[in-house]
Amino acid sequence: MIKMWIKALKVIPRISKEEWGHLDIISRWLVATRAAVFVMTATAGVIGGLLAYRQGSFSWVIFAEAVVGIVFAHATNNLLNDLIDFRKGIDHNNYYRSLYGPHPLEHGFLTRRAFMNYIYVSGAIALALGLLITWQVGISTLYLVGAGLFFLLFYTWPLKYFGLGELSVIIVWGPLMIGGTYFVTSGGHWDNWIGIISLVYALGPTTVLLGKHTDKLAEDKAKGVRTLPVILGEKISRYLTLTCWALQYALVLWLVLSHQLGYAMLIVFLTVPEFVKMVRIFSKPRPSAAPEGYDAGAWPLYLVSYAFLFNRRFGMLFILGLVLEIVIYKVFLHA
Repeated sequence: MIKMWIKALKVIPRISKEEWGHLDIISRWLVATRAAVFVMTATAGVIGGLLAYRQGSFSWVIFAEAVVGIVFAHATNNLLNDLIDFRKGIDHNNYYRSLYGPHPLEHGFLTRRAFMNYIYVSGAIALALGLLITWQVGISTLYLVGAGLFFLLFYTWPLKYFGLGELSVIIVWGPLMIGGTYFVTSGGHWDNWIGIISLVYALGPTTVLLGKHTDKLAEDKAKGVRTLPVILGEKISRYLTLTCWALQYALVLWLVLSHQLGYAMLIVFLTVPEFVKMVRIFSKPRPSAAPEGYDAGAWPLYLVSYAFLFNRRFGMLFILGLVLEIVIYKVFLHA
């Protein structure tokens, strides 16, 4: 049981209907919500919390509530995404989504009613935590809750269908998740530079979505789903992804030189060798079949897989940089 939990948090497991029938409820929820991507959301929450801790105003209880809340909100959005696309007929006939992992509705693992229960429970937990934090921090937190609800409910349609999904991710994983966690964890304080810092990490999840939508550009175009890569084309989308990563480095350097971040944050530049690898991969057209040496079991995930791994590495080093900043400031400078 626990082994399956860990697996579902690391990868999107490919399982049969028979195997699904033997899973416990938590494993089923983790598989259905594509929990392997929650690391991006948890990372955003941790960054927001560390920024608040660095400023000397921090509540462990509210921090934990905020991180759990945004993870459940992300889970609810993933479930709604599958439900809406399934109802619109997008996920039928071996569409991209049903190829890289189990689709509980398309593969017949769950009835619509049972699937809706997953959405109700996940959404209720996220909303309850949002309202609890509002009660603890103040009524202004409702703006964050309201913004979260908007993107949760309307990301799949109409935002994703009209090329606004990528912009939504920048807002959600940046000012909303990182900035929001900072705001509530610090007891309702806000600094404008937090919004800028949040964009550094937010560009990472945006590249993951760009990679995913570029991978399935042909399928989306055929189905009438006008994601940003469908609008821009594959080549521009691949170079846009590289530009986002370059902007991450540029923003970190600017924030360090402007003394909004400490020199410890330059540790993210340890990812430069991997960025060079990304340049080699994303500067070439996406292959039509799994290239030699690539894990065929991961196909048709390709660009998104590389983007996800790069973002995870960058995010972990970003967190490490913040931790080092806190240690240096608290232990050495104020010993």
